Amino acid sequence: RAYHAFNQLMREAARRRPRLAILIDSPSLNMRLAKRLKRLGIPVLYFVSPQIWAWKKWRLRQLTALVDRMVCIFDFEPEIYLRVGVPAEYCGHPLVDMVAPSLSRDEFFAKARLDPALPVVALLPGSREVEIRYILPTLLQAARRISGQRRVQFVLPVAPGIEKRRIETYFQQGSLGALEIRVLDHATYDALAWSTLAVVASGTATVEAALLGRPMVVVYRVSPMTAFLARRMVDINFFSMVNILAGKKVVEELIQNDFTAPRLAAEVTRLLDDSQAQTAMIEELKAVTTHLGKGGAIQRLADTVMKMVEEPAPSHTGSAASGRG
Repeated sequence: RAYHAFNQLMREAARRRPRLAILIDSPSLNMRLAKRLKRLGIPVLYFVSPQIWAWKKWRLRQLTALVDRMVCIFDFEPEIYLRVGVPAEYCGHPLVDMVAPSLSRDEFFAKARLDPALPVVALLPGSREVEIRYILPTLLQAARRISGQRRVQFVLPVAPGIEKRRIETYFQQGSLGALEIRVLDHATYDALAWSTLAVVASGTATVEAALLGRPMVVVYRVSPMTAFLARRMVDINFFSMVNILAGKKVVEELIQNDFTAPRLAAEVTRLLDDSQAQTAMIEELKAVTTHLGKGGAIQRLADTVMKMVEEPAPSHTGSAASGRG
């Protein structure tokens, strides 16, 4: 289906000859797409720049021939692209305008049937099926350990695109005893905003947790083969975006073999017992979010798009342009 969709898209691009192509994230698709679009003489704006500054750095210079404008969501990225000759600018992170709870604390606790007097740990195992398969079982084992030592509540907001019943199958597979976890739909921001702390799969959710000022432990696991290959391609000191933006360890990262139920349970327990550590982390997260801009990212992107559209149209070879837009 992907191959068919790609070819159909290219046929339409050749037929319509658009004034501008806006490619968003998804480097596995969009790097290939940019190459084909440039052959047609169609300018390319790339939004949410591919993180090849973290892996496959040798591909950075390839972008000079593929991208007319790189619009970045992290403040340190433009310099990286400008250094290799890719026109780049910073617009800020769209999540700054999007991340906010929809319920008050009292409303959330009532809806989730939680005790306001007890601490709450939010579990975010990822937004893709493969992430949940590798991460959720260990989260559940750690939660069972923690609940055996102290009174604590767990909530698991289901990511968009993942079925709630799919999550619940993992509860049936594990020996969880009396462990109770509230599985919630459409509640990620509320769960992050009103929990005591969160266990978050490395990815966009760490940025969301930072914006909501939520202390966290970051976890991640992939297949052994993927980990073997990644170790030879990744060239960064940290995995979570929070630590990358801070340039130091603000949150604990338990990755691959370090991600075990005993280690996670110990780290969560340490944070629950140390209110000063929670407060210090919240302050560090505030500093991290300054790297995301003050809002208005999409408007700045729109302004850049309009400037590019208003530039003189490139000349195209072949048949006359039709349906330009």
